[in-house]
Amino acid sequence: MADVVRPEVRSRMMSGIKGKDTKPEVYVRKMLHAAGFGYRLHHRKLPGKPDIVLSKYRAVIFVHGCFWHGHRCHLFKLPSTRTEFWRQKISANADRDVVANQKLLDSQWRVATVWECAIKGKKRLQPAEIESVLVNWLRSESGKLEVTGRPGD
Repeated sequence: MADVVRPEVRSRMMSGIKGKDTKPEVYVRKMLHAAGFGYRLHHRKLPGKPDIVLSKYRAVIFVHGCFWHGHRCHLFKLPSTRTEFWRQKISANADRDVVANQKLLDSQWRVATVWECAIKGKKRLQPAEIESVLVNWLRSESGKLEVTGRPGD
C-alpha cells in the first residue's frame, strides 16, 4: 500500500515525534516526584542517556515506547509499508538498548525499563501498581527491573 501523504509531509510528521518528555516519561516522573524521589533527566554522560537518573540509589529508569523499541506486546505492530526499513530501525534501537543496559550494569548502575504498555492501552497497570513496583525496586538491591503491561490475549 502506498503512503497517502507526500514524502516531505511524512518526513515533517515523523520529525515531530518527541524523543524526550513523552507522555509516558512525564507520567513516571510525576509519580516518582509525588513519592518523594529526586532525580536528574537525560544524563548525557551515562550510556543510553537514561530518561531518569536517581544517583542516590545508583539507579536509572528508561521509559520506552513499545513501537520504537520493538516490545512484543499488543501496542507493537510492524508497519505494512517499508517493512524492512522499519525492521532494521527498530532492531537497531533494541540492540542499542541492550548495549547501554549492559554498560550501565557493568558500571554498577541498576537499570529499570518501564514500557509504554504498562502505562497505556488495554493491558495497562494501575498507577498504584507501577508506583509500588518502582518504589520497592529503588529501595531494594535488585539490579534490573522491567515493568510491562498485563500478560494475556
